[in-house]
Amino acid sequence: MQPQWVPGDADIAEAQVTSFALFAEQRTGLKLPDYQALWRWSVDDLPGFWGAIWDYFDLGERSGDVLGSTEMPGAQWFPGTTLNYVDQVIRQVRDDRPAILSADETGEITEISWATLIATAAAFARTLREQGVEAGDRVAGYLPNIAEAVIAFLATASLGAVWSACGQDYSAQAALDRLGQLEPTVLVAADGYRFGGKVHDKTADIAALRAGLPSLRATVVVPRIGAIVPDALTWQTVDPGDEDLDLPTAAVDFAHPIWVLYSSGTTGKPKGIVHGHGGVLLEHLKAVALQSDIGESDTFFWYTSPSWMMWNFQVAGLLVGATIVCYDGSPSAPATDALWQLASRTGTTVLGTSPGYVLACAKAGSVPRADHDLSALRLVGITGSALPPSSSLWLRDNVGVPVASISGGTDVVSAFIGGVRTRPVWPGELSAPYLGVALDAWDEQGKPVRGEVGELVITEPMPSMPVAFWNDPDGSRYRDAYFEMFPGVWRHGDWITLTEHGSVIVHGRSDSTLNRQGIRMGSADIYQAVEALPEIAEALVIGVELPEGAYWMPLFVTLAPDVTLTGELKQRINATIRTEVSPKHVPDEIIEAPGIPHTRTGKKLEVPIKKLFQGADLATVVAPTAVDNPALLDWYAAQKP
Repeated sequence: MQPQWVPGDADIAEAQVTSFALFAEQRTGLKLPDYQALWRWSVDDLPGFWGAIWDYFDLGERSGDVLGSTEMPGAQWFPGTTLNYVDQVIRQVRDDRPAILSADETGEITEISWATLIATAAAFARTLREQGVEAGDRVAGYLPNIAEAVIAFLATASLGAVWSACGQDYSAQAALDRLGQLEPTVLVAADGYRFGGKVHDKTADIAALRAGLPSLRATVVVPRIGAIVPDALTWQTVDPGDEDLDLPTAAVDFAHPIWVLYSSGTTGKPKGIVHGHGGVLLEHLKAVALQSDIGESDTFFWYTSPSWMMWNFQVAGLLVGATIVCYDGSPSAPATDALWQLASRTGTTVLGTSPGYVLACAKAGSVPRADHDLSALRLVGITGSALPPSSSLWLRDNVGVPVASISGGTDVVSAFIGGVRTRPVWPGELSAPYLGVALDAWDEQGKPVRGEVGELVITEPMPSMPVAFWNDPDGSRYRDAYFEMFPGVWRHGDWITLTEHGSVIVHGRSDSTLNRQGIRMGSADIYQAVEALPEIAEALVIGVELPEGAYWMPLFVTLAPDVTLTGELKQRINATIRTEVSPKHVPDEIIEAPGIPHTRTGKKLEVPIKKLFQGADLATVVAPTAVDNPALLDWYAAQKP
């Protein structure tokens, strides 16, 4: 297979990662002629690499040690160093372009200047202090992807308080399952939001949240739909008006918590994943500037929600002086190509979306490069699941810019693997491991494998690995999550293949691997083939080990409008899998389903459904509040073999 995009001489010369490589060469005396050499140095000399990141971005004074301990879990980064993430945002203040472009389904785009961003964050920080919020206290957000969410986060972090948020597509109970663990002191909520042309009033959910969070001292309401929330502060009370306020910041330890994100929560309460100021700052500067090549001339727009780590990742655009786009609305309203239209209107240079959205555009016959002015766009980022080769090539032909498919997770609030401006892009593959990520593929015995499927492991620590799990005083849940299979080595739970040209293929979750006659296959490979068929809206495949050695592999499909699952269509699905994936992974049955259940962040519920089919009780395999459409669970329970 040939690359679909190859960097030119100008790409390599102008890339920020090339500038960093020259900086590293001058520091070390090494020759780092290409990305592979730079990556190898970055994982062989962790103190040298992360110390160089600190100095390259001129982050100020630091202690002499970069890495006090390399033990995983428990690595000690920059012991004795103090900082605040928000300081790096304040350093980017400028008056020649906005900090945030705020958009919604009404079509209105509001510019928020850097001065307004900082002054409003300062005013909100003042409000928090008036409510007694101190370093270490928690501030909770129940908000759509709006500028006020970014402002509230910056204000919280400036104080050394801890931010945590859920999008408003979460029910009150789902939000309480997460935010309730933290005993927050202040709740910031919008009165509602608009999505797909509909208005969603969230005042009842806000009332339920307030009742379920007895630790609250105050609730601040952001007006979006004109609803009334009694006995609450309004966002206008924290408006700085014409005041030109400074935003003072508290110097905190490198590992001081900045936010708490959450696991999917498909079984039991979601795990609260705690990240530190310093680790996030270094990782995001590296990922945004060096890997994505985003800088002060860029407009960075990732379609996301405060429930998803990509919201945190997009906020990192502010660390390098980029303009970020906050969009509260559907990517497909009023038409499938709405996201491309908004990218055009905002002059977006780096746009992030999902494989599902790309496939929907392809099936709708969209041609974004012809239908919209995308002259500013230079990169499309993809995450959420594996991007099929066909979708990658569709982006090449119909959008016309390089694709940076990335894979990582909430666990490190970043990516392990992705694109870089100096490396080619191959269809269906991720270009390279990120710098500082000691990534490998191991077999079940812990031995490296090449050119075949293995477990994704990280053999050396990263600064943005969790500081801790919330309410895990002895660290046992943390260790069990990542280090049980290979003690001292992070096992992420994904199947990957390392290719001969240095790229990485992601096959899906290893705990939902399909294993027919000893041949392992990731579910993503099936989805790439089947979901490309115009008749199939979405698919879910499960491999179920049954008693006495039996194995059942059903494929559930939801159909496009006005399509019937005929015998001919089933034959075509099977033929597609046989020729494009593997003859051994043709399903035992193809079953029409009323829908495919997902986590709230869009992951298909492969493992819970598999456990259900293996005999587990529905009440034990998945928490309904973690599912986008809990009503589907009863239907799947009725399909047990």
